[in-house]
Amino acid sequence: MSVVTVQLGQCGNQVGRELLDVICADGREKKKAEYSRCSTDRFFREVDTAGGSLTDLSARAVLIDMEAKVINHSMSKAAKSGRWRYGEKSHFCQKQGSGNNWANGYCVHGPRHREAMEDLVRREVERCDRLAGIMTMMSVAGGTGSGVGAYVTQCLRDVYPTSFILNHLTWPYDTGEVIVQNYNAVLTLSHLYQLSDAILVHENDTVHRICAQLLNIKHISFEDVNGVIAHQLASVVQPALTPESYGVYSRNPLGELVSSLACHPEYKLLSVCSIPQVASSSMAYSVFSWPGLLKHLRQMLISNTKMEEGKHRLAAQSFRTTGFNKSLANLLILRGKDVFSAEADGFQEAALYTSWLPSREAFSLWKSPVSFNKYEKSATLVSNSQTLLKPLDNMVRKAWNMFASRAYIHQYTKFGISEEDFLDSFTSLEQVISSYSQLG
Repeated sequence: MSVVTVQLGQCGNQVGRELLDVICADGREKKKAEYSRCSTDRFFREVDTAGGSLTDLSARAVLIDMEAKVINHSMSKAAKSGRWRYGEKSHFCQKQGSGNNWANGYCVHGPRHREAMEDLVRREVERCDRLAGIMTMMSVAGGTGSGVGAYVTQCLRDVYPTSFILNHLTWPYDTGEVIVQNYNAVLTLSHLYQLSDAILVHENDTVHRICAQLLNIKHISFEDVNGVIAHQLASVVQPALTPESYGVYSRNPLGELVSSLACHPEYKLLSVCSIPQVASSSMAYSVFSWPGLLKHLRQMLISNTKMEEGKHRLAAQSFRTTGFNKSLANLLILRGKDVFSAEADGFQEAALYTSWLPSREAFSLWKSPVSFNKYEKSATLVSNSQTLLKPLDNMVRKAWNMFASRAYIHQYTKFGISEEDFLDSFTSLEQVISSYSQLG
């Protein structure tokens, strides 16, 4: 079964290209034919080259932006990789952006170009033998990724009402990339919450710390940040064996993911953390064991620590510590050597989860004997928990403070978003915050 990715805005197109590059490289370098075939078929299709004697890989992807620069760069860089490319007619762009204004993207650019964007997605869907779902990729800070992204998601839900839709969101730096980023984020999340099956979030601040503290990158670029996001996301969507797949790689990655983690419509926010994450220069001196990796990952989950920091301090914490991170559901994905000997009993303890869902139903474990991202052993935890509660609450609070003083509201009302629309969005997200706060 295949996944169609829809890349929206500057961030969505950059992260999307990085993700597809990681997936293609990982699939092609593996010696196990079943893994490689499953990996490739999910996100790529084979097409004949100009001469007709060879086949090339074309991404099952649609690129959308209101400016052409990033799309042209993404398509060029993919082609230069020599491993894969985007379809020649798989993109849509204009000559004028959305000006970091959600309302401009949602109310103007989205409706104006709906038919063209829907047609691009429809053509990719029709090329799939079986559609596993659609994964949209966007930022919540700007205008096109967030505004057009929310509008496109609404259109996709209308056109494909029974298909799985997973939104991948990149959360902006807390210090601010755009002055109205909190407005844009509130409007984006409140709309997506009504449309999406699950919302997977990466926070730029967390990924930046991973680059600086774990990977020892001195001068961190957006490409470095996007690379970490892409590797973490690929570790989630690459083939794995599930308890229900009976020894073959799962054919429906989005369906399996949503079924495992988003079992209640009030709880759709997913976070990701992966270990190990080590600088290349330190790999030769690093040894990893399954008990050690899983112990650290469990400690990170309990204490809501999103990277491997303060391990000794975390080791002293226990369930008796007040305010530990409560989960609705967790998915643990293990990849690498001796994976079938790894024991994950610590993630099944009832105290980790809300009282109204049995832990045996709240925890899922996927495994693959194929290593990933240069690590002999690696573990990824996708969590539907209180992890994102604090950043969500901070974002809503900052947006509300701006709204209370009517700052920049006129920039939105002139494109058709009323103050009542803002209030509805605040109310929607305050309900989400309340629901996650009461998980304990």
